[in-house]
Amino acid sequence: MKILLTGSTGYIAQRLLPELLNDKHQVVCVVRDKNRFDLTRFNNADIEVVEVDFLKAETLNNIPDDIDIAYYLIHSMSTRSGDFEKMEASSAENFRDRMNQTQVKQVIYLTGITNEMHLSKHLQSRKNVEEILSGGNYSFTALRAGIIVGSGSASFEIIRDLVEKLPVMLTPRWLNTRTQPIAIRDVVSYLKGVINLPEAMGKCFDISSGEILTYKEMLLVFARARKLKRKIIVLPVLTPKLSSYWLYFITSTSYSLARNLVESMKTEVIGKPNDLGKILKIESTPYEKAIELAFVKIENDQVLSSWKDALTSQTLYKGVTAHLQVPTDGCFIDRRSCRVNNVEHSLDKVWRIGGSTGWYYGRWLWNTRGFLDKIFGGVGLRRGRRNSTSIYAGDTLDFWRVLVASREDKRLLLYAEMKLPGEAWLEFCINQDNEMVQTATFRPLGLKGRLYWYSVWPFHGFIFKGMLKKICA
Repeated sequence: MKILLTGSTGYIAQRLLPELLNDKHQVVCVVRDKNRFDLTRFNNADIEVVEVDFLKAETLNNIPDDIDIAYYLIHSMSTRSGDFEKMEASSAENFRDRMNQTQVKQVIYLTGITNEMHLSKHLQSRKNVEEILSGGNYSFTALRAGIIVGSGSASFEIIRDLVEKLPVMLTPRWLNTRTQPIAIRDVVSYLKGVINLPEAMGKCFDISSGEILTYKEMLLVFARARKLKRKIIVLPVLTPKLSSYWLYFITSTSYSLARNLVESMKTEVIGKPNDLGKILKIESTPYEKAIELAFVKIENDQVLSSWKDALTSQTLYKGVTAHLQVPTDGCFIDRRSCRVNNVEHSLDKVWRIGGSTGWYYGRWLWNTRGFLDKIFGGVGLRRGRRNSTSIYAGDTLDFWRVLVASREDKRLLLYAEMKLPGEAWLEFCINQDNEMVQTATFRPLGLKGRLYWYSVWPFHGFIFKGMLKKICA
């Protein structure tokens, strides 16, 4: 069958895509920027990639008419600007209208478990999207999931940050809120299983492991699975705003996402029982088992996708392509080069840069810069990287975004997502003379930008010189 997969660079879609290809489906991947989608990872599989901005209705004409099944896996929860409720509603309306013009038989939507008593702004938006999508001229299936647990998932990584960094936690009262977790492998099984399933047509299902746990219990079970002793003290005085800052500074999440998560976590969401799991013969994965499976992936460097790579930012909204051409006019440029004796060895070092490997020189200065970035509302260094050796365009790399990662061209180009009074690029490239050329480019914004460059220039000389020397060694 021909399947349309929206949100193709997102966490869920990157897990679902290999499964659809293994089942011999033809998949049309919808992306905002083709440069963020690396086809080489799929060994010439039956994939078509189309560029669509769901907020611009005219771009949806790029979607083929002969679609059989469509997945809607889009949300704007972590957007830093604009009203994500309006954005989600507009995207859903444009999608529904375009699907009505195609041959699609079924639209499958992954959303969140809701209740009828009180909904956060985030969950209310998801419910509105569900209502919009259900009004199309096709069979509609909604799968409502609780907390999704898997290597690279937002929930998993946030819990991991809290448990591994804090032996004693002074936590907000919403940690006593009950919820229902579900393993990412089970989510993918449900998403695949409902394709053309008669019992799923025109229906909505709550999906979970069946367990009901408070967030506090989830933290303690995680600690037990990691063989860590942790003490949690719930304080009634932490307001939602303080709770958001608590998550923001302790974990790798952005403040906008932390704020929306806190609002959702205050609301108890328990799924309604149904027989979908029995119909599809899915044996639910317990929460503790899901944690163990996630760490198997992490320890074997097999994390397929990370929520951090899909984190909404101005960089991603404009697209990778908008920043590929590194400017020179009106820019400050620090360019250095050194002779490389072993090209592959030096390239390996460049491809491993950041994350747990670090930046090879002046680690404390990099850590200080990451801390200051967090203080001023930036992403900091905690995002790390998804894989220790592989890297692709669109990936996050600490407080950078990967624009170009070409082993063939011996070139890595990064764009800064830290808080800056301007724009910054960092490039590593080996030329025909076997010289590693390291170029830092900064385009200042007004007087603040120029003052910033001159204030950090002495540190740049120290850091960049030492980093290049280590890479070439």
